[in-house]
Amino acid sequence: MKKLVIAIVAASALAATAAPVLAAPWQNINQRQAQLDRRIDQGVRSGQITRREASSLRQEFRGIARLEARYRATGGLQAWERVDLDRRFSRLSVKIRWQANDRDDRGDHRRDDHRRH
Repeated sequence: MKKLVIAIVAASALAATAAPVLAAPWQNINQRQAQLDRRIDQGVRSGQITRREASSLRQEFRGIARLEARYRATGGLQAWERVDLDRRFSRLSVKIRWQANDRDDRGDHRRDDHRRH
């Protein structure tokens, strides 16, 4: 009985973590890549993302693109590969949003001043 309960709880947890990815409207991977790249560029142009932050974000972006190429080289994207890429792109999207709103670029050093006192 305990094994059954554990299996049900594990399946529920897995479904809960996959649900947000599956519930979101699906977007073509190429469209998603282009959108993320544009957001990084816009962040740099607007001054919301520093060049150092953009470099780090682009490095992660390129890593995901290389992974996608490896997945496609095996004969197209499997469902689990698409879910994996979507999850990685979602995390990168959150990082872009975070970097754009962390105020590193605006000369606002109140956080630094607070830490010094």
